[in-house]
Amino acid sequence: MTLVLIGPACEDLIIIGDEESSKVGGASFFQSFVYEEYYDDYLAIMNASNVDLIDEFPDKSKVKLILKDETHHFINEYPDKDNLDMRKQSTNFADIPILADEIKNILDECEIDDGDIDAFVLTPLNSNDFPIETLKFLKTFDVPIFISLQGFLRFKDENNSMILKLSDDLKYVFDISDTIFMDEGEFDIIKCEKFEGSTLVITNGSKGSRIIDSNDITIKINAVKCNNIVDATGCGDTYMAAYISARLKNKTFKNSADFASMIASQKLENFGPYKKS
Repeated sequence: MTLVLIGPACEDLIIIGDEESSKVGGASFFQSFVYEEYYDDYLAIMNASNVDLIDEFPDKSKVKLILKDETHHFINEYPDKDNLDMRKQSTNFADIPILADEIKNILDECEIDDGDIDAFVLTPLNSNDFPIETLKFLKTFDVPIFISLQGFLRFKDENNSMILKLSDDLKYVFDISDTIFMDEGEFDIIKCEKFEGSTLVITNGSKGSRIIDSNDITIKINAVKCNNIVDATGCGDTYMAAYISARLKNKTFKNSADFASMIASQKLENFGPYKKS
């Protein structure tokens, strides 16, 4: 059985205090390192124009590229190097949607049938990545769908700056999902809306995380202490992948989140993606 991860990799510029570094980023990239260690089989489908990004994945034989005219670019700035919970982001708002036919062609090429898929994991970087028609297509497989919310909230304002806001399509995102991942800032945007049926996993950096299940029961999860915080970029993506890996092995909500907290803490201690300690 295969876990199918769909979403862009990107070119990241990381600014911590007065130090800059360029690297590959994007949720699909960070998550693939976790699945490589903790999930039996996965396929990463990414959209970009830069084919060299594939070489940075842990096993490029498990990556399929949808070739586009652009690549996502992100700047992740941490003004205070002693407080990596605080981050400023900007992006080029690449308009490179992932279409249903493109996913179907890759699944056919890999000879992955409906019954071969454990779940889909969707990790958009902005609101252009997953059109409604693509979401409807994925729903037809009748398997769990795990979604990272942040990209569905990212829009460009009149000054070409990134803002987070609700959209008319968001209700359908919740309707098709099994579990939706977000941070506390993103939860603040959606908390007054009546979205039902999905489990919410809400992260809050060094303050831990919490789970709100479909019956509106909250489970609080403590963060795992990290003595040497080095790089926070991709930490939430790492948490999400570890949580999914555990849940798909029938672990409880709490056990899955405790495992995810541990893996995310280990990721914080290294530059770049997760490395098994």
